[in-house]
Amino acid sequence: NMDELNTSLKIVIANTYAMYFKAHGFHWNVEGKDFSQFHDFFSGIYQELFAAVDTIAEEIRALDEYAPYNMTELASITTIKESNIYGVDVSGMLADLIDANASVIEALNSAHKLADAENNRGLLNLIEERLDVHAKHGWMIRASSK
Repeated sequence: NMDELNTSLKIVIANTYAMYFKAHGFHWNVEGKDFSQFHDFFSGIYQELFAAVDTIAEEIRALDEYAPYNMTELASITTIKESNIYGVDVSGMLADLIDANASVIEALNSAHKLADAENNRGLLNLIEERLDVHAKHGWMIRASSK
């Protein structure tokens, strides 16, 4: 069903933005002896996510839907919970990003099933690329949390 596919892609973009906001906020607010390492680490994640949202939005538009962009709408769509982690709680930041990344992967998998049912090969390629990227994000975040 195209309506379900469109809805699932809107969740993908909302979750991608939510994870982006977390990583960017952690980049701004991390402190401690490993500040430089984690400041750069969070930067790499948020920059990759920010670049991805444009491609996701264009796929939504290609399906003749409007891509959500205002904060209220994105907040109402995302399945990722907000957090308020600051300072030296790097382990909390990493755990929060692990959860956010899992939510993005879950949304991508849902969209993948629906795109497959529609036989939308181009969209499947994008989703599979994003799944690969998020698998790497997950590995790097988990490895950094040890």
